[in-house]
Amino acid sequence: MTGTTKLPAALARAITTAEIDAYHRDGATVIRDVIPDGWINLMRDAVDRILADPGPASLEYTDEGKSGRYYGDFFIWMRDPDFKAFMMESPLPDLAQQVMKASTVNFFYDQLLVKEPNTAEPTPWHQDLPYWPVRGNDALSVWVPFDHATVESGVVVYVKGSHKWGKMFAPATFAKDSGFGDIYAKAGLEPLPDIEAERDSHEILSWEMAPGDVLIHHPLTLHYAGGNASPTGRRRGLALRYLGDDAFFDDRPGTFVENRKVMQLLPDFGFNDGDRFSGEYFPQVWPR
Repeated sequence: MTGTTKLPAALARAITTAEIDAYHRDGATVIRDVIPDGWINLMRDAVDRILADPGPASLEYTDEGKSGRYYGDFFIWMRDPDFKAFMMESPLPDLAQQVMKASTVNFFYDQLLVKEPNTAEPTPWHQDLPYWPVRGNDALSVWVPFDHATVESGVVVYVKGSHKWGKMFAPATFAKDSGFGDIYAKAGLEPLPDIEAERDSHEILSWEMAPGDVLIHHPLTLHYAGGNASPTGRRRGLALRYLGDDAFFDDRPGTFVENRKVMQLLPDFGFNDGDRFSGEYFPQVWPR
């Protein structure tokens, strides 16, 4: 565990205008070879450390007695200095600033989603924004794999252009006993269409990925990840969320801040509708 690092803060290569344009046009894209190897190696060890010592907000999505393991955890940066260094000192804040063209970038939260070999449980189709107490356009999800990710092992896939549908759909719970179902019902949003049943009606974006690549997506883009059907390959992925100039606290009902575990992580939350995200819970990461 390092806490602070001497690893590079610069992207391994420059992001192209075409990559940024693809994000805004399609709602999601892959950006290859931008995270230096040192960060990948650091975070592989950090992820395995968390898996061996789950935190208070962690969830086991695989039922006891079933094969594999689908593990979820979030706000890990608050208790692990390597996760904090990755979200703050790595090239990711620079990437987020360039994609959102933001004057200031604040960190929202991190979410670890690990699927070990032979894990059947998928991540259901969903948008991110309905879960979040956020309104605005400048909210970016960055999904970072620490293993090779394929459709077989559960790479994230997207409905092209769905961020432009002008709709927020009811959030789906990732597991029946997660404690979030009753909260999300308060949102009163229309049910999500059965994307799997009508999959042939949509253009699905999917990329095989290597460590060093990242996926970026808009918070209204519909996305999904299958289980990990690989008999040997792990799927360790970390989603990091960054907020730009047009992102404000939304005090609407039915978001994750109503969950007991989240409230314990964010005591004295104290934000009012329309506030900018800032302070110790949502630190500024750019300018550094």
